[in-house]
Amino acid sequence: MTLELVDRFRPRTQRAFVERVVDAVRRHVGRRDLVVSLLLTDDAEIAALHGEHLGDPTPTDVMSFELDGEAEIVVSVETARREARRAGHAMRAEVALYIVHGLLHTCGYDDVKARDRRAMREAERAILAQLGLKVRAVDD
Repeated sequence: MTLELVDRFRPRTQRAFVERVVDAVRRHVGRRDLVVSLLLTDDAEIAALHGEHLGDPTPTDVMSFELDGEAEIVVSVETARREARRAGHAMRAEVALYIVHGLLHTCGYDDVKARDRRAMREAERAILAQLGLKVRAVDD
């Protein structure tokens, strides 16, 4: 399993947890060899990256890029903490949701059209359930 993890947020997210999440997605999509680079950061850094790469200098929860068959994911743990508190579930579950969501995007899932969004949400729910994690319904 190839995972490059840079965690700039405090408190740190346990690497073993991140590896379990990434591996669950890999198994679900049938891409056990998917190389993943993951940056866990705060709202300020993700906003700068969002502006630089997507022309929108506002914070977001997750950004994902598929480059040469590899996945590059950026997660705002600061947003995850805020949203988990608002929704009343564990921050690590919210972080996992963002990782799952970003990785699914790099593996061809999309959430623009209703049918595609349903398939993505089903995949997210299945993967999080396999991990024993509960989050609010994403589209609520």
